[in-house]
Amino acid sequence: MRILRLYHINKVLLEHGLDELIPGRWLPWYVRFLRHCIFWIPNRHKDKSAGARIMLALQALGPVFIKFGQMLSTRRDLLPPHIANELALLQDRVAPFDTERAQHIIRQSLQVTSLDEVFSEFDTTPLASASIAQVHAARLKEGDIDVVVKVLRPDIRKTIVADTELMMTLAKVLQKWLPDGKRLRPVEVVKEYEKTIVDELDLTREAANGMQLGRNFEGSEALYVPTIYSDYCRANVLVMERIYGIPISNIEALIEQNTNLRILAERGVEVFFTQVFRDSFFHADMHPGNIFVSREHPDNPQYIAIDFGIVGTLNQEDKRYLAENFIAFFNRDYRKVAQLHADSGWVPSDTNIDEFEVAIRTVCEPIFQKPLAEISFGNVLVQLFNTARRFNMVVQPQLVLLQKTLLYVEGLGRQLYPQLDLWQTAKPFLENWLREQIGVKAMFTKVKANLPFWSEKLPEMPDLLYDTLKQVKRFPEKQQQANLALLQQHARAQKALHFSIVGATLVIVSAIVPLYDVHWTVPACIGLTGMMCWFAAWWKGRKAPE
Repeated sequence: MRILRLYHINKVLLEHGLDELIPGRWLPWYVRFLRHCIFWIPNRHKDKSAGARIMLALQALGPVFIKFGQMLSTRRDLLPPHIANELALLQDRVAPFDTERAQHIIRQSLQVTSLDEVFSEFDTTPLASASIAQVHAARLKEGDIDVVVKVLRPDIRKTIVADTELMMTLAKVLQKWLPDGKRLRPVEVVKEYEKTIVDELDLTREAANGMQLGRNFEGSEALYVPTIYSDYCRANVLVMERIYGIPISNIEALIEQNTNLRILAERGVEVFFTQVFRDSFFHADMHPGNIFVSREHPDNPQYIAIDFGIVGTLNQEDKRYLAENFIAFFNRDYRKVAQLHADSGWVPSDTNIDEFEVAIRTVCEPIFQKPLAEISFGNVLVQLFNTARRFNMVVQPQLVLLQKTLLYVEGLGRQLYPQLDLWQTAKPFLENWLREQIGVKAMFTKVKANLPFWSEKLPEMPDLLYDTLKQVKRFPEKQQQANLALLQQHARAQKALHFSIVGATLVIVSAIVPLYDVHWTVPACIGLTGMMCWFAAWWKGRKAPE
């Protein structure tokens, strides 16, 4: 199965001519020779641009590769515009599957004979089609509400399982043979990605995620989450309020309605850090196809988020560590950054902090006090990778989702408002969060939160205190008994050892005595006595202490 899938991947890449995008001087002679030997797989898309060929190839390979293309489409600082524009089509313009099949899935999931029982209107033309599901516009009979119906692609699980199995095989090979394999931990990263994408195949989970996110931002001016109608949600069908916002990638439409792009970009950063540090629950698939802007109040713009299949969570330790690192970066306290990495175990404990500090300063100092448009993040990433390799920094799989989301947020900020000072926007938020976690105010907040628990336990405190004092009073007596038992056990062990030595000596003597002219009863008695000594040693050794 994996070999067939690997062949299919290579076939798709060759059919779309992606091998021709690699300069010939980079390929060894045997790779070029092998390509000429596979003459039956020609380039069938010679008339298309490089970006179109990459987009079509990723689309043909399925959801795992489509999502990779979605992430790349937000990195316009790393890709030429013509390629980034083509990859952007993967966000919601993947080829749809048959509408009749979609309607059959909906009827079967909702257990109705006709869609008219649930919807007064149903648009057979998909409103959008993505890598894992497609969406149809409809009108819900109950409440006469405009909704969208998301339907999972049929047989999508088989494709994803095959791809993730292949990725796992490749990851194991890389981890074993690459010099940086163990440090990069590709197997753990693939496992984390596999869990994430498999979770995305359950639309009831997505519905629950959306409702949680909606509660977190209820009444917020920064982010609106559409209502999800859980009564009509199943594992492969989701019904949600229809929104009429402007896609975040449509910059022309945003400018046309006089949207305040500076506020919009700043709120994007605010929403991200609020999700991560306030709620510990963040939308982890924030590519432009899933983000819209409300048409109301362009001077005070509001985001609209959809597609909650992938969310991330962080524990308190991760949040604290990240926040302190961000603050240290913003304050250019590279010494603290280096020390935090060592304390957290990201780099070995014997790392030279002075050298690590210098390396981090060399990479990060040039990017401060510059707008996003002037920052070469591609160059920064390369330098950080080299720094990580030099100091044996270990990849943290639990933060992969957060890292991916940061890439999306950065890409959106670059498109909306290149002059945005990302650091100054995020720094006050993080400093405020840290103040809430440390100090007198934080202490009183925690006491207040735990007050109901302690109020419940307060009546039991006198009994607990009395029992504790009784145990303390009896402690010397119990300690004395324990010491006596230990001495008795030690004495028994000594006796057992003595019997063992005597028994071994007698058995050896019983084996030597027959060499002399003695009656056979003598060695027999000696040997029997030795065996009895061994039995006595075993018996004393097995007796439990009183």
